[in-house]
Amino acid sequence: MWNYGSTISKDPAVLADQDSHVGDSDEKLEREQWTNKAEYMLSMIGYAVGLGNIWRFPYLAYKNGGGAFLIPYFLMLVFCGIPMYFLENAIGQFCSQGPINMWRAVPLLQGVGFSMLMLNAVVSVYYNVIVAYSLYYMFASFQSPLPWSSCLSWADGNCSSVPKVYCNVSVSSIGSKNHTLVQTSTNTHTFSQTAVAIHSLLLSRVALQRSSGLDETGPVVWHLALCLLLSSMLVAAALSKGIKSSGKVVYFTATFPYVVILILLIRGVTLEGARDGIEFFIGSKSNLTKLTEGQVWKDAATQTFFSLSIASGGLLTLASYSNFHSNVFLDSVIVTTINHGTSVLAGLAIFSILGHMAHIYRKPIASVVKEGFGLAFIAYPEALAKLPISTFWSILFFFMLTIVGLDSQFTQIEVITTCLYDAFPETFKSKRALLTIMTCSIIYFLGLPCVTRAGIYWVSLMDQFAAGWVLLILALFEITGFFYIYGGNRFIKDIEMMIGKKSFCFWLWWRSCWFFICPGITVVTLIWSLITFVPPTYGKVQYPVWGLALGWCMVAFILLWIPVVAVYKLMRAEGSVWKRLKLLCSPSEQWHPYLDVHRGERYSKTNHVHEIRWISMYHILVYF
Repeated sequence: MWNYGSTISKDPAVLADQDSHVGDSDEKLEREQWTNKAEYMLSMIGYAVGLGNIWRFPYLAYKNGGGAFLIPYFLMLVFCGIPMYFLENAIGQFCSQGPINMWRAVPLLQGVGFSMLMLNAVVSVYYNVIVAYSLYYMFASFQSPLPWSSCLSWADGNCSSVPKVYCNVSVSSIGSKNHTLVQTSTNTHTFSQTAVAIHSLLLSRVALQRSSGLDETGPVVWHLALCLLLSSMLVAAALSKGIKSSGKVVYFTATFPYVVILILLIRGVTLEGARDGIEFFIGSKSNLTKLTEGQVWKDAATQTFFSLSIASGGLLTLASYSNFHSNVFLDSVIVTTINHGTSVLAGLAIFSILGHMAHIYRKPIASVVKEGFGLAFIAYPEALAKLPISTFWSILFFFMLTIVGLDSQFTQIEVITTCLYDAFPETFKSKRALLTIMTCSIIYFLGLPCVTRAGIYWVSLMDQFAAGWVLLILALFEITGFFYIYGGNRFIKDIEMMIGKKSFCFWLWWRSCWFFICPGITVVTLIWSLITFVPPTYGKVQYPVWGLALGWCMVAFILLWIPVVAVYKLMRAEGSVWKRLKLLCSPSEQWHPYLDVHRGERYSKTNHVHEIRWISMYHILVYF
């Protein structure tokens, strides 16, 4: 930790001097804090860079015009990604509280924080299962030859090593965070050695032991249950001491994937056919006419939004442990830019090897491009099996997927434990390890239905309903609460307490983004997502009515906290309805920087109460 002084001077001049230096004895004395800036930044990067960067973005780029897709993708970063990321980081860093307590700024909307907590609880259940899948394939790669390099006994005659065998392949894809599952249509291809059939059968019959549908649960698939247990144990070990332990782990987990991606890229570009793959990705074969299609812009906004995990509570949680005077603006720009850059880098590595695979099969790139599960567990393992020392490359790839998944899971569990710790600091002060172990244990047992023979259907259902446009709704509440109700000018003054005064032109841009651009993009994306929403399926397997009803119940369970908490607070407040509403739309006396030394005159006890007293619905209406 940063060194703390034995005493804090009460002299105003000394306090002012202390408040101007990052890392001096002015930081949190009771709440944990990142040991140094490197751990904080690596944790933010590890959380932002998820599975969606590796197995979702490359396919989206290919589908939406290749290199042309980069134009709307990076424009969405500038107009929506960075502003929303900046907003969340600033909130968490200013109050040093988790997603629930941050709503002391607007007590009426504290239910949004509970919704974020429930969202992380649901997502962490099935995301842990995805990590378990990656672990299984990594362990399966410790064989030579690889189990998917030829037809084995489990194929039951459904594939052949004879060239030119036709096979129908139904692929369900996971592309998230980061967490959005997308189903692809059934395709018929002619491949030498029926490689796609081999990989599909391995995934369906061996790895998942998939049943015929959600109605047929079947027994627990024990090799997946053991991988799920290992994943839970790794998360619990990494978070046993909160950010003190996870901050050390991220030195490896946040950097190792880049090493693997660079190795795969260097190896990939040296293969025959690699240039063709890259040309399809961002080269001369990019289709600029795609930019006239609205779906391309919607996909760019969605991928930007979800890959940065905006409004999920993770960014707020990580930022809440940051140094109060950290340059939150610069941090946001760096992390979001690295996230988008990683997507492009991963796409280059993946498409160079897919180009080589297309060259071997003498097939167009379109015949080998998949997304989500189709890319991670079918197309890419198939391509790696064709490389020299295929076992090494396969182990490396699936180990990378495991590490990337664990990085995201770390933060999702940290959101849950932070909310509990902030709510009961005295109870859990010396029991952080026990709290983490209990949380991971509960997540493990809740995940067991997802490793039954119907498990993949549960994973698909939870992802489609829980981690889709629910995030967009929470983001709208977040920006409405802090920029319209709490007040844009007040929020900007809070930020300037952390990073110093900025020019009018500087804030003019951010005001425009927070007031008009971000809400506009979010609303359009939300409406489009709802209009184009179709009931989820897994390949050709339809979900039963009760399954879809359960999906909507999950959505209700996450969002219901917003009106319930608002009604509860209105009932507990005193006075007329109008007076209660004014009170709950004003910051509570507990809304302020965590330490006295950071509060200055604005948040001194006298001035803070005086300022709250003058907040009225008139100011709220002005912002609308």
